[in-house]
Amino acid sequence: MLDHVTFRQLTKPTTQAKQRAKSLRDKLTPPEQLLWSTLRNNQIADLPFRSQHPLGPYIADFFCRDARLVIEIDGKTHQADQLTHDHARDQWMRSCGIHVLRVQAREVFAELEAVLRTIRSTAVQRAEEIRTYKPL
Repeated sequence: MLDHVTFRQLTKPTTQAKQRAKSLRDKLTPPEQLLWSTLRNNQIADLPFRSQHPLGPYIADFFCRDARLVIEIDGKTHQADQLTHDHARDQWMRSCGIHVLRVQAREVFAELEAVLRTIRSTAVQRAEEIRTYKPL
């Protein structure tokens, strides 16, 4: 696990990612809007989440810094060539100590409570691990 200083250095957003993230916040997809309505204002285990958050050169649909957790909503646009980009982004995030949780858009609509339980349990566990981490 990376210490906080190294983590912040590695995940410092690029100018381009900051600008793109800002524009994307006004264009959430319907499943992103629904999930955001339950993640915002620390509604999940009192953990703060951010929407369309820039991390290095990438943008996460949702990010919880306390848990180093990214939630990505995969919909119709996540096909073929998008999968290559997603794989590279996920690999980069893992190298920074970020856990990526991918959720299908249809699951957000059909199984919202189950999706929220998974997010909650993952976020709480990771936040505790990070909070109690002591470098060697």
